[in-house]
Amino acid sequence: MPRTADHDLRRAQMAAAVHRLIAHDGLDAATMSAVAREAGFSVGLVQHYFASKDDLLLFAYERLTADLLTRVAARTADGEAAGHSIRAIMLDCLAELLPLDPARRGEHRVSRAFQARAMDNPTAAEVAAATAAVLRTRVAQGIANGKECGETDPTTDPDLAATELTALVDGLADLVYRDPTRATTAGAILATRLAELLPGRCRHYD
Repeated sequence: MPRTADHDLRRAQMAAAVHRLIAHDGLDAATMSAVAREAGFSVGLVQHYFASKDDLLLFAYERLTADLLTRVAARTADGEAAGHSIRAIMLDCLAELLPLDPARRGEHRVSRAFQARAMDNPTAAEVAAATAAVLRTRVAQGIANGKECGETDPTTDPDLAATELTALVDGLADLVYRDPTRATTAGAILATRLAELLPGRCRHYD
């Protein structure tokens, strides 16, 4: 019987090739021919799945952001299952966004390359904005939950706090990428701000 192509797998392999090329050599390195070579496919096959380089890059960007949000959700679920405080869970999740190892350093470079492209590409800008909004919403929910369980001051504005925290992490990620020796400092800054925003003890677990 003829083999049935796994189209989702092929797209994922192409997106992974885009990721590796950009992480190593920058956005300009991710040409259709280079992606085909990196993924082990013909240029024609890549063009079969993606009509243009823009389509391919957009798919790779969407996959990158989806994978990131999936990891954050998994860390949240693990923390909740272990009965950790909201502050501890948020610290673990937000630290996931820092380029603290080779894989996340590559991811950060890829993300920044796409964000630069988003300044001139409305579709990429929509993906960037949507991802940022999802992250802010999740952080704001954490702050709101903290108000319910006693970790957060009742007067704290969840949306304002979430906007501040995500902007802080964004800046810290750039700092750590430029100077990995600042990783400990970045973690301390994040932990300190979270301790200020969630200074109480959780009534559910403490």
